Amino acid sequence: ALVMDPHDALEKQDLQIADLCLREGRGLVLVVSKWDTVKDPDAAARHIRDIANRLMPNAGGAPVVFLSGLTGKHVDKLMPAVLQVHKDWTARVKTGDLNRWLRHTVERHPPPSVQGKRIKPRYMAQMKSRPPTFVLIASRGDQMPDSYKRYLINELRDAFDLHGVPIRLFVRQGKNPYADKPGGFRKPDWKIQQQKKSGK
Repeated sequence: ALVMDPHDALEKQDLQIADLCLREGRGLVLVVSKWDTVKDPDAAARHIRDIANRLMPNAGGAPVVFLSGLTGKHVDKLMPAVLQVHKDWTARVKTGDLNRWLRHTVERHPPPSVQGKRIKPRYMAQMKSRPPTFVLIASRGDQMPDSYKRYLINELRDAFDLHGVPIRLFVRQGKNPYADKPGGFRKPDWKIQQQKKSGK
């Protein structure tokens, strides 16, 4: 947890510490102490959250706990926030769920063409957790713009509630290992059996 003073929260030193934590692959909980000294708590909370979302995109949606050690207000919210971030940090996403998400996400917002040729995401899997790390196989994957990678990471974070933790995404060029299946995406076993029975 990164503990800050409410009157100078998320200034340069705080951002440097947060960035170091995220680059090391750690989850992040923002703690604003001395909350009893703040005159307009609602406005101050909105301001701090806005700064966090704008300046720390790699920890999108990181929980912010506003508490007072003097009065004890909201101290009880700290450990639940820490435990939730740890849960997200160790989370694993099923391959089938990932590829269904990938298909819908790419259909909604396809990657840009490079020299007139479309980049085609084929298959995605989670390599490890702590932090959540994914690999994406795509045709011309080495040409995928960083802006589209950031789009995928942000969509992935929202879809699977991976807030307050860094998400690592490696894009590799290659073929989909499930290319023999219709649509190029892995299907649940029950769908495969259903297709066999129907002769499709």
